[in-house]
Amino acid sequence: MGHIEAAPKPSAPTALDTFLDDARDWCRGRMWIPRALLLLFLVYIFTVKFRDPTRWTIFYGITLGFHEMGHLLFAWTPHFITSIMGSVFQIAIPIICVIYFARQPDYFGMSVGGFWLSYSLYELSAYVGDARSKDLPLVGFASSEDLEHDWAYLLGAMHMLPADHFFAFLLRMAGLFAGVASCAFAVWLLVTMARSRNARGFA
Repeated sequence: MGHIEAAPKPSAPTALDTFLDDARDWCRGRMWIPRALLLLFLVYIFTVKFRDPTRWTIFYGITLGFHEMGHLLFAWTPHFITSIMGSVFQIAIPIICVIYFARQPDYFGMSVGGFWLSYSLYELSAYVGDARSKDLPLVGFASSEDLEHDWAYLLGAMHMLPADHFFAFLLRMAGLFAGVASCAFAVWLLVTMARSRNARGFA
């Protein structure tokens, strides 16, 4: 008698599979055209930041506000911590937004938060890369004479000032990855929305 092999057990869905299934359910019946227009605006800002990270956008002012908030909230800590928390805040707040939208859930909101993270990383890369030259104008609550270049101080304190361009490159690559990943996810969501509406008889 021939050997009868047992049927393979179905593999358990991965976390990614579960995430994408939930995102597909969320997309059903949602309007994709307004979100597509918002995506075009976000992609435009992404291309602007890719070409010139110091270029002003509406997100620049928001990010700067959180950067300064980080300094203020940790003004009581040692100088090194106070200096670095501005940059930490401008990265952490977009990440918190992504997590917040994931818990809602609002998957397109997650992609918007990802784009904001990308812009913030680009802006931070310009600041870090300016540590030696100090060409960028400094902004803060102190008088112009008392303003300090965070990353000139931070990298100098760690004896890593010559590596400012290297760290800036890493931040730019992280910003590029965050932007491309956010764009790809947003496009997938829009296509899924459009298909689900058409399947239900919507135009």
